[in-house]
Amino acid sequence: MTEQYEVIVIGGGAAGLSAALVLGRARRRTLVVDAGEPRNAPAAHMQGFLSRDGMSPAEFLAVGREEIARYGVALVRGRAAEVTRDEGGRTFTVALADGRTVRARRLVVATGLKDELPDVPGVAERFGRDVLHCPYCHGWEVRDQPFGVLATTPLSVHQALMVSQWSKDVTLFLHTVPESDLSDDDLRRLAAAGVRVVPGEVAGLVVADDRLTGVGLADGTTHARSVLFTAPRPVPQTTLLEKLGAELTETPFGAYPVVDPTGRTSIPEVWAAGNAMGFSEQVINATSSGYRAGATINGDLLMADLDAG
Repeated sequence: MTEQYEVIVIGGGAAGLSAALVLGRARRRTLVVDAGEPRNAPAAHMQGFLSRDGMSPAEFLAVGREEIARYGVALVRGRAAEVTRDEGGRTFTVALADGRTVRARRLVVATGLKDELPDVPGVAERFGRDVLHCPYCHGWEVRDQPFGVLATTPLSVHQALMVSQWSKDVTLFLHTVPESDLSDDDLRRLAAAGVRVVPGEVAGLVVADDRLTGVGLADGTTHARSVLFTAPRPVPQTTLLEKLGAELTETPFGAYPVVDPTGRTSIPEVWAAGNAMGFSEQVINATSSGYRAGATINGDLLMADLDAG
């Protein structure tokens, strides 16, 4: 038998749990479908979240799951494989990968994004430890250490300039980015920030006693570094939205759904939240976006029922 809910939230990260918390407190029959693959899982701690600074991502989500349970929100572990709109457009059917199906009147898609890391030996293994991507998330913890920045595109110049706020010893490794791709403004700003620019492909990382100690180039030279920043290629997990026909917009960081300030997509009765609607939705922003979506959906359902008589 297919269970019926008022709202199904696809994604059990910060955005999805936040939406579910608001909906549960509004007495809405809500289900969270959680595949258990949070983007920030490699990080030992999360920073910059007022009152939760330094908390581990796993603990943060565990507390969130406990909180939504207090308000009767159901959670199933699984992956939403397919979403279809029933005839008449009144409900959505969500088919889970294990064969179960559930239905709801409204959807929140909070499926996030995946980070594709540069194909350099050692980078994936040390990601979230001493290979980092966000100075706001980790800069304070590694401040004043020798930084490297592994370029992935000419936009990596911006990352190198940003991390110079946390260390005055920064080296930008151009890797596969030609030096000719850097503009005069790029070079001027890098020089002003004291960032050294090293051309040449990076062959791998140098690790000793389970610590990053250097960056090795293909020419055999090694540069001593304690921390390496790099910008993964973000891959939005928007397959379900695309299949439903959501309008997407291209950005330098992938294609994301067109949404209003509450996360409402171009598909009636479907909202997006967190990294499913934008690249820069860090944990605190994702939590806020989930809250807005949940509150808006509750009001939307209320008015729909009142108008239906």
